[in-house]
Order: sequence, then structure tokens, then C-alpha cells
Amino acid sequence: MHLTVLQRIKISFAPMLILDGKVASAAVKAELTQQTATLLAAGKRAPHLAAILVGTNGASETYVASKVKNCEETGFRSSLIRFDENIEESVLLQKIAQLNTDPSVDGILVQLPLPKQIREQKVIEAIAPSKDVDGFHPISVGKLVQGLPTFVPATPYGIMLLLEHFRIETKGKHAVVIGRSNIVGRPMSILLSSNLPQGNCTVTICHSHTPDIKAVCAGADILVAALGKPGFVTADMIKPGAVVIDVGITRVADPTAKKGFRIKGDVAYEQAAEKTSAITPVPGGVGLMTIAGLLKNTMQAYLTTHN
Repeated sequence: MHLTVLQRIKISFAPMLILDGKVASAAVKAELTQQTATLLAAGKRAPHLAAILVGTNGASETYVASKVKNCEETGFRSSLIRFDENIEESVLLQKIAQLNTDPSVDGILVQLPLPKQIREQKVIEAIAPSKDVDGFHPISVGKLVQGLPTFVPATPYGIMLLLEHFRIETKGKHAVVIGRSNIVGRPMSILLSSNLPQGNCTVTICHSHTPDIKAVCAGADILVAALGKPGFVTADMIKPGAVVIDVGITRVADPTAKKGFRIKGDVAYEQAAEKTSAITPVPGGVGLMTIAGLLKNTMQAYLTTHN
């Protein structure tokens, strides 16, 4: 049988898959909702997440409100504790110490960033490792590096759940992670290189001192962009057929938008999507999976204490 050029093109390129965070997070929440219902039916209480918000940062307000809403939708109990942005560090640490010893609280998160007078690392280390559902405590990170059971930072955990949901093959692939933050880049590189169902990649980490970063990214089978620069990853940095995970969520001023801004990712989506086999949208991708990862960690914190 002889094929036309057009027919051969159609066979060669499969449709691009949108890695929809709404779909994958809904599946995670459905599972957690069932687990919570089972606990309540057995006469037990629901998992309880306590969130601390300092100040009135717009993005932080949005993130925390979404976390509280998702707790409610899943049947979890949530508490939102607010402090003025001028709060002294000692007052915040005292509240964390109180939550650490409260048996009705399973998970504690302090929304970042914090005001300048508060040392973030001091706050992170003040949270009991058994309630560290954000996965930022040095003990949690150390266990992650050693491949021990622990709380995984919510965003990398959510990405792994997303890859699992859409059955993205990772074994033997070359993954490139742009960004080396303790919150996303570093733990993401560890997870992708680990002996996990969605791991076993050969991983390269890129950062501001990486020479010829475009060429490095163009060799990636899986590209994770987590640097916080809108539109940084352009189409010429993407290998044809690559899987692209966009972690960036930046508010960009836009007077034509209803809210006066638009949410932009680290990837120039419209041009990049044409070259990928799968890509996450922004918004509607990794952000929703971050909350799914947080909820999974909270359930795990509850089960660890009550089993």
C-alpha cells in the first residue's frame, strides 16, 4: 500500500495530550473523599489541616483559599490562622509550637513567602516533622534523598501524581529540570531519578549558570520548567515529541483582563505545545496538582498517627 505524504505525517505524529490538572486532581480528591467517608463511618474523625497566613499578599490569599476549599470538598477539616504582616517571629513560632502538640491537628503549613522580619528556614524547622505536610523540613528532605518514606514537597509530589494519572512513560528517559529551588527543582530531580514507577530517568538540572541552556533543554524527553520567568521556554528549546511540565505561575499585568492581570507559565505555551507529545496548561495544570499532593500528605499524616 502506498501512502501519500499527508497520510505519513498523520501517522508519524500522535495528537498532543494536555495534562489536565483538573482531571488528575479530581481523581486524587475522589479517592481521598472515599477514604475520609470510610473513616467517618467507622466513628473516626476526618484529617485536619491547619494553615497559617501572614499578611495579605494577593497570591498567598488565593493559594490558601484554594487549599481550604479543597479540604472542604474532600471532607477534611481545615483551620485558617491569620496574622498581621508586622507579627513578631516569636509569636508565629509560639503558634506553631501549639499546633505541634495539638492532637486534633494532623498537618501544618505556613504559606510562603513570609515578611522580611521572619526567617523562613526558622519557621520551616519549627514545624514537627510528623506534621510537615509541605515536605520542607530538613528531616523530610533528608529522608527523600535516601529514598525513605516521608512527606514529599507538594508540587513535585503533585507532578508525580500527574505523570502517574496520564501514564507518562519515564523509565530510561532524559529529564531536564530548569530551576534548583528546595521547593521544586531539587526534589523534582530526586524523584525523577529514583526507582519509582514514574522515575528511573537520567536527570539534568539547569540553572542561571548552565552554558547553552537551550541546547540542553532541546535534548530532553521530559522537560520541567520551574524558574518563575514567564515565557522563558520557547519552542526552539523543546525536542519534538517531548513531555513538558510547566510549574511557573506568575501574575503578569494586563489591563485588558478582568482582574488586571493574567497567569503566565514559564513556557510559551501556544508555540511550544505544537512540538510536544504532552504538556501542562497554565493555569489548570501543576497548581491544582500541588493541592492534590498536599491533601495526600495530610491524609498520610493522619494515618501514620492513627494506625
